[in-house]
Amino acid sequence: MPPLVSLPPAPRVIRSGGAAAAFPDPFGPDPSLEEALARASGLLASWFAGAATTSPLPGLSVLPAVAPQAEGLPSERLLTDLQRLMEGAYNPSHPGALAHLDPPPLVASLVGDLIAAGLNNNLLAEELSPSLTRLERSLCGWLAGQLGLPEGAGGVPASGGSLSNLMALVVARHSRALEGRADAVVLCSADAHVSLAKALRVMGLPASALRSLPVDEQGRLQVAALEEALEQLRLQGIPVIAVVATAGTTVRGAVDPLEPMAALCRRQGVWLHVDGAIGAVFALAPAQAHRLAGLGLADSITVNPQKLLGITKTSSLLLLAQPALLASSFATGLPYMEPGWGGAHGGESGLQGTRPAEILKLWLGLRQLGLEGIAALLEGAIRRRRELEGLLAADGRLLLRGGALHLLAFRPAGLDGPATQVWSESTRQALLAERLMLSRPLYQGLHHLKAVLGNPHTRRQELECLARCVEASL
Repeated sequence: MPPLVSLPPAPRVIRSGGAAAAFPDPFGPDPSLEEALARASGLLASWFAGAATTSPLPGLSVLPAVAPQAEGLPSERLLTDLQRLMEGAYNPSHPGALAHLDPPPLVASLVGDLIAAGLNNNLLAEELSPSLTRLERSLCGWLAGQLGLPEGAGGVPASGGSLSNLMALVVARHSRALEGRADAVVLCSADAHVSLAKALRVMGLPASALRSLPVDEQGRLQVAALEEALEQLRLQGIPVIAVVATAGTTVRGAVDPLEPMAALCRRQGVWLHVDGAIGAVFALAPAQAHRLAGLGLADSITVNPQKLLGITKTSSLLLLAQPALLASSFATGLPYMEPGWGGAHGGESGLQGTRPAEILKLWLGLRQLGLEGIAALLEGAIRRRRELEGLLAADGRLLLRGGALHLLAFRPAGLDGPATQVWSESTRQALLAERLMLSRPLYQGLHHLKAVLGNPHTRRQELECLARCVEASL
């Protein structure tokens, strides 16, 4: 790290108008900046304060003028237009927001987003973000250890789980020296996330490179089918880039059997990546870690704290048992930057070059919660899933599709495809009339309704109302 020096204050300069006045004043207190931030904060605080009295999904979305005018607008006008957009935004803080993996944000994470934007540091290179680069490396290392990866593990943040999964497969292919093999394949379960297909397309591989394997009644990949597939590929001389296990499938929250999959991959010399975008955070709480037994045996893990812990978007990380593989896979050299002093520059430790300081909001959010708060959030999500499952199971006419985590999908038993489509559409509308929002995924060829129980504002009364609406739909 370069030495730190103190410089005398710069002389006070009086700014003129024009475009420069739209930037924060670097020469002294800026009343216009303070006023704009205070008013914007007040606008956001008012939006949160009324969140429970509206609806998760707004009935009307107004679009203000889009193109800039010849002259710049004052803050008052900008905030007026901003409020219009906010009134038409999705409302994850509503207690009936149960449709998606998008919880309300932590206060500390909001603050982290604000400060990161104000600092405007770039994680591309260390001299552009000296303290934040160190924070990122340290926090990635701590999280990797908490998830069970070996000493020395670490990783890099990414803009979403899709990018984390892509980088994992690129690293796996590079580590196996398979860049030139157009016949190389990736194995996963039939319920794996669609980002894997996107990743292989970006990597220049055909759709047939993704080999989907059957799942059991609990939605978990069948290890026997994986073992058979690996043996067939070995006999055919087809190389395997990676096996991808899913820790939290998108519809039902199922967790693949990680321990036996890891043992099999270890014997076969195959890279094991765990897409834990939904479920890996459960390993942060000792009382919940059994749901992901064997997670730390993976070669790489995708984890998305934004899915359940209230870290503002985006917050995804790719963690590896051997983080040095990131630089060996992606580094091309940054000849326009000074050499790094703590390892590879951030822009060479992954696919992204310029990156914002997303680690700041994760760091602040985790410290605001503390280990006990994290455990309480996770336990609460599981408790709500169990409560809803009990309420819906009492009717006896529903087929429930759950897993080890906090998601629950369901549909009436005995209905065919068109009938489930009609039922899911009408029931979702009835639920929205009660300010309860569920999603309507297509799973195994039939429409379901799905509840994601990670919203800490959801109470027993919302779950009981949900169950009554579903019962009436039958």
